Amino acid sequence: MTLTFAACQQKQTATVATNQPAATQQVAAAQTLTPEQLGELGGLIKNNPDRANELLKQHNMTRESFEKAVRDVTESVDASRRYTAAYRKTTA
Repeated sequence: MTLTFAACQQKQTATVATNQPAATQQVAAAQTLTPEQLGELGGLIKNNPDRANELLKQHNMTRESFEKAVRDVTESVDASRRYTAAYRKTTA
């Protein structure tokens, strides 16, 4: 459901990003994380939901930019496997 919500918000986020250079920089920073790093971050967020915003901020990310980065990872079977392995390792 979260990804569905994020997908609906994608157009608004893209519009805002073109008008705000800082938002564009956050998206660019988010895209530099490897699938393993994203999986680890996702696992940390799952284990510490009360610290989610703090963990995202450490990586110059917002909830929206994190969700977009994860969606981008799902476009590749190999990247998805790498993300999942790191996520499971972190949440175990």
